[in-house]
Order: sequence, then structure tokens, then C-alpha cells
Amino acid sequence: MSTSPTTPAAPVTSVPAAAGDVFELAAEHEQVVFCTDEATGLRAIVAIHSTALGPALGGTRFYPYASTDAALRDVLDLSRGMTYKAAVTGLDLGGGKAVIIGDPATLKTEALLRAYGRFVQSLGGRYRTACDIGTFSADMDHVARECDFVTGRTVAHGGAGDSSVLTAYGVFQGMRAAAESVWGTTSLAGRTVGVAGVGKVGGHLVGHLVEDGADVVVTDVHGPAVDAVVARYPGVRSVDSTQALVGGALDVYAPCAMGGAITDEVVDALSAKVVCGAANNQLAHPGVDKHLMDAGITYAPDYVVNAGGLIQVADELDPRGFSFERAQQRATGIVETTRKILALAESERISPAVAADRIAEERIRTVGRLRGIWNAPRA
Repeated sequence: MSTSPTTPAAPVTSVPAAAGDVFELAAEHEQVVFCTDEATGLRAIVAIHSTALGPALGGTRFYPYASTDAALRDVLDLSRGMTYKAAVTGLDLGGGKAVIIGDPATLKTEALLRAYGRFVQSLGGRYRTACDIGTFSADMDHVARECDFVTGRTVAHGGAGDSSVLTAYGVFQGMRAAAESVWGTTSLAGRTVGVAGVGKVGGHLVGHLVEDGADVVVTDVHGPAVDAVVARYPGVRSVDSTQALVGGALDVYAPCAMGGAITDEVVDALSAKVVCGAANNQLAHPGVDKHLMDAGITYAPDYVVNAGGLIQVADELDPRGFSFERAQQRATGIVETTRKILALAESERISPAVAADRIAEERIRTVGRLRGIWNAPRA
């Protein structure tokens, strides 16, 4: 457990209750760091899943988890997904993620973010952070006052700005590929698309769908987010719950909020023929991908289609400086990557989730061996 260099070490009794299970839970991971700073109330976990392809890059999620165990499990799942996301996208980066436990509306301060930055700095570049749920580009500017390993900063500070822009763009590209596999055209015109979660990413995704001529239905637990989207796009309809959205007449379902959204019950209720959204770790358990197949629903793997944000912040690491146009061009390639995965799934009669994992793991093995490193995900 790491402690802040500016505060006394926390007493042993403050070690998270789940700490005794860390080695079992994080058996795939290279490193898990617990960070506390009494002065600011910081409680954070940084998880580095693999550096086989390069330094780990992943966002910092600021969220009021119900327990430390829930936060730990989330950061482990998210960091693993980042490894696969970088691999399938062709980036020379590993997978990592961080979570800060607490409500950002009440706990987030510049002092806390700077304390967090000191912890990231102490990892020496093995982990590079960026934005996620609950954190924004301006927050990364504060983190960067104490840390050299920060991406997703504001444009004014030479950063990529809001990474949700290309995250949404990539999801739209993946949705076009999935539509092509089902209906023979990449156009979503005339298709009914249900978007669950219209925050940073979902709101941008709605814009792409409206521009393409789709009929869009939205929902969000945060009412003002729905109001803002409907005001901006008058033709967009809203429903009052995810359950109502899932049970409605849809062609495409786009989960864009928290993970675990695709359960067996959701699959049974869906009329949609495509599931493609921005949320990480959408499948509630390993068997859901098979359930989707059996139901005749095409699933565009989440870590593939939502890789646009990673592509955007990764471009900050280019020695030539950040270029939105260059990053967008690369994110456009998500349509071809999704096509490749769906074609492999069909030819091998496997789920798209399994097909995506195969492609990602092969690149990790190949490049990792060339570098003399192989942090193998368990089969």
C-alpha cells in the first residue's frame, strides 16, 4: 500500500477490507497501488494490468463506490480492458486504470488532484493517466502540476482536450460496421437507436446518430443530461428508465453508462439486432456473449468501439505534438477493425467478444515476445 510522501502513513487498520484478496483478484495484473492522503481525503487505487506493449495508459474514474471492494474490482476489470483496447487498436501501450473513491461533486479539490498526481508520478511512467467518468481535462491540468505522466489535458495546455469526442466518434464507426453486418449498409438512417446514458460520450454519440438520420431514443439517471440532449436535438425522444428503453422497439441498443449493462434479462427483453455502446465491460458475466449470439443479436465489443478516446489521448504522446485530425483519422479505422472482428466471429462461429480477445492476445504475445516481455492474460 502506498502512502503520500507529504503525510504520515495511514494506520494498518485503514487497509481496505478486500486487501487480503488482492493477490487472488489481481492474479493477471503486474501492479496494484493503494493511495491515501489524509489531508485531502484522497483514496485511490491504480491498477497496471500489463506493460507488454508499452507503458500503461488509462483514465482516472472518480466515483462514489459503495465499498472499497467494488472499487477494486472495477479498476481491475477496467485496466484489463485497457490492455486489450490498446492491443486491438494497434497502439504501443499497455493497460492501466485508476479510481478515486468518493463523490466528485463534494470531494474533488485541486489539493486532492495534486496529491493524486504525486502518486502517479511515483510510478515513474509505468502508468499514464487521463480522464474518465467524474474527471475532466481541467482536472488533468491540476494533476499535471505534480506529475509528468498525464494525458487528456486542456487544449490550452497542449493536450487533446475532451477525449469523449473521439470516444463517441469511434462508437459510431463501430455501430456502422455492425449495421453493415446485419442490414448490408453502414447507414443508420431510419434505424431506431436507444442510447442509455447521455453524459460526456453519449451526448456526442447522439449528435452523430441524428446527423446520420437515425431515430434516437435516450435515457439517463441524471435528468438534466436528458433535458440538454432533447433541447439540442428536438427530434430525439426520451424515456424515463433503462428498462423502458430496453423493452421498447429498437434496432440498435447503445449502453453508454456504467458496466454490466448487458445481463441475461436485458438480452431476453431486447428487440434490437445490434448492441454497440460506449460503456466499458458491458457483459455482466462471461456467458452473456453466447446468449447474445443465440438471440441473433450482433455485439460490437465495447473495448474495440470505444477506443477512440484512448486514440485521442495517446496522440498527445507523439513527439510532433497533438493533432486532432491525425487522431480522428486513426479512430475512423475502428469501422474496419470491427468489420474484421465480426467477420472472424462469423467464420469461426464464435462470439465477437471471443474474436476480439483472440486478435488482441495475438498482438500482445507477438510484440511482448519481441520485447522480451509477456504478461499473459489467463485463458
